[in-house]
Amino acid sequence: MKKIFISSDHAGYKLKEIIKLYLSKKKLLFFDMGPDSDSRVDYPDFAHKVAQKVKTNKNNVGILICGSGMGMNIAANRHKNIRAAQCFNLKSTKLSRLHNDANIITLGSRLLTKKTALNCVSAFLNTKFEGGRHLKRIKKI
Repeated sequence: MKKIFISSDHAGYKLKEIIKLYLSKKKLLFFDMGPDSDSRVDYPDFAHKVAQKVKTNKNNVGILICGSGMGMNIAANRHKNIRAAQCFNLKSTKLSRLHNDANIITLGSRLLTKKTALNCVSAFLNTKFEGGRHLKRIKKI
């Protein structure tokens, strides 16, 4: 079973809690890497925690949430073997998995509705990498 590591900054904290409830209802194994409140924190600290966990096992995946999704995305992608994808809708999420084998999804809590965010998380967790011609491209990253 894949392990899911989830984290946010202060702006993404409330959406993180909503996603955790969704994951619990689906009986999925996840680990909250913080923060424990919506008090101001620095997003790179939490992006790095999740990226470290995800890169240790190819079956691990991550969910990162900040206000825009961009800061978490930039910080996570600084790590070797991390392919973080900022997702806005079902199509961008599915393509990030199908073609890019994304192992972390980043979401913008100020840009997405709760419903869209949960749909993106579901698509991210349930879409498999196509491989084939895309694998050659992944190896060039």
